[in-house]
Formats: sequence, structure tokens, C-alpha cells
Amino acid sequence: MKLRLGLVGLSSDWNQRHLPALHMLRERFEVLGVYSSVTSFAENAAREFGAVRYDGFREMLRHEDIDAALMLESDWYGTAPIRAACDFGRAIYCGSEIDILPAQAMELKQIVDESGIAFMAEFPRRFAPASLRLKELIATRLGRPRMIFCHRRLPPATATPHRNGRSPQARMDRELMELIDWCTFVVDRRVNTVQATSYRSAKDKPVCPTGPSGSPDERVPDYQALSLEFENSDEDHPKTIAQISCGSYFPAAWHEAVNFRPPAAMQVFCENGLAFLDLPNSLIWFDDAGRHQESLESELAVGQQLLTQFHRAVTSLVRKMGDLEDVYAGLRTLQTARESLQQARALPVSA
Repeated sequence: MKLRLGLVGLSSDWNQRHLPALHMLRERFEVLGVYSSVTSFAENAAREFGAVRYDGFREMLRHEDIDAALMLESDWYGTAPIRAACDFGRAIYCGSEIDILPAQAMELKQIVDESGIAFMAEFPRRFAPASLRLKELIATRLGRPRMIFCHRRLPPATATPHRNGRSPQARMDRELMELIDWCTFVVDRRVNTVQATSYRSAKDKPVCPTGPSGSPDERVPDYQALSLEFENSDEDHPKTIAQISCGSYFPAAWHEAVNFRPPAAMQVFCENGLAFLDLPNSLIWFDDAGRHQESLESELAVGQQLLTQFHRAVTSLVRKMGDLEDVYAGLRTLQTARESLQQARALPVSA
């Protein structure tokens, strides 16, 4: 079955991830419509696929020849295209650049649930070849994860938002949420408690229009760290913890330092070994036999993995709701981390 797509926005990963994947999977997908607030982008994409450029996303999604919406970018319309897709019964692929506020999560979850449509969130870290291979090793060689360490060093923040209007705080929040989801995917259990800390040094750090607490003129922190403890239903195993951190703490003038020797994207200490991951294809792991380095360059690219999963979700007779639950769980954990920061203590993540 070939799915007929309407594109809503073009992400910063369009040329590297989505465009090549759509060409490779042309037997499964056909782009019929394109909407973007930047007309030149929409015209180029429409020309690429022989599609129609629309002046509004509702106008596009209303057409009966559209089966699904690929929403790849947040813009002035926020999450309105998700609601429009629900109104017209179109499946939704929700890109990683879509900002959903924790306060919106429950309402959107209910709207999508009641509409009966298929929904998939784009979690690219999950489908990187290194992540998928790690899951295999955990099941076969490395054993259960005990400690996970993730750090994401962001480029220097500026007071000027991205083209899609994302503030520095929104970009940091998205990174933290994706790291939370990545750790949850690897551990395969929900977060039980979270404790957050932050560091803010420079007086000239950009001001977030609406800060994490919703207050105006809240300055973006240089660095945020979360300590996660995961649910443990087996008393015979020690608990699993994760240390997640994200920050933009190098001055913009230090060009060389920004890209100097970044830490591994993920370090996982398991019952029987240790693994170091750099996305998308680098995996080095250790056990009693020593060091193992695997080449994963020949594996299916992340974009193709994601769109293949979306095709299965839409065409399957069993409705896939796990991603929507995972988005909600990640946003709920992030909201609890904000409350932990205000109260300066660890807090349980409510169900």
C-alpha cells in the first residue's frame, strides 16, 4: 500500500534525513502536497516530487487524496496541524522539531486518542543503527543496564530564535526530552524519580520569552542535568540510574573549543560489560573478552528506519499508540524535572 503524504514544514534535517528516505521508499510513499510558511522552500519541495504547493495546511489536509501528514517543523501554527489531521482523519508523523509543551501533552493525547488515527513520534536516536545494535547486545551479551551517562553539548546560544521560532530554552528542552526517551528506550522501563540541577553564569545569556516556569524574562541556563531512577520490579537486580546533561556553556568566540573532543553520546554500564555509542553508526563495547568495535555503516539509514516504521503503523490492523504514550511520558518527566529544580529535591514522576 502506497501512502499519499502531505508535508507540513521542512525541518533542518530535510535534506539529510527526510528527502533521501522518501526517494528510497518511493514504492511506499507518494508526496502529493506541500505546505511551508517559507514559500520558496515549499515550491522547491513540491517541484522535487511533482506535488501541489498549498497556501494553508488545513486546505491541504482536507483533500481526500491525502492519507497522512508528515509534520516536520514547528512554526507560527504550533501544534494546530496535529489537530487538523485529527479533524480530517489523517495519520500523523510528528517530527523531532515539533515543540509540544508539557501542559499541552494531556489534551493532545486525548484528541489523538479519540480521533482513532495512527500517530508516530520521530525519535531518531532510537532508530540509529548503534542504538538498535546496543539493544541486541543487552539481550544477548551485555545484560541489564545499571548506569547510563548521556551528555549533549549544544552550540553557543543566541538571543535570536531559529527560523521556526524556537527559543534557546525550547531547543534545550527538546534535547533533554529526547535524551530521556533514549534512556527509557535502552532500559525498557519507565522513569520512577527525577532530580534536576542547573547552572547559569553569564549575565548576558539570552532571555527566554517564557521560561521553564512560565514566567517572562527567565534567562536560559548554561547547563542542565537530570538524575533519573527507573522503575525496578525485580528486587534481585540493582536499580538502574541515568545521568543526563545538556548545555551551551562555551562562549561563541571559542570556535575551536566548541567542537573539541566531544564526549560519547551515551555510555552504558551493564551487568556483563560496557558500551560507548556515537550516533548514528559508532559502537564500541567491552566484556570479559576485551574490546569490540563494530562497523554499522551498511545498516539502514535512520530516516528510512523511521519512515518504514510509520508505514507499518498506518497500514497495520493493530493501532499503534505507544509513541503517543512515550511522548506524554517524556514530557511528564521533563515537567517533573522543572518542579524538582524549583524545589531542589528529587520528585516521583506521576503516572
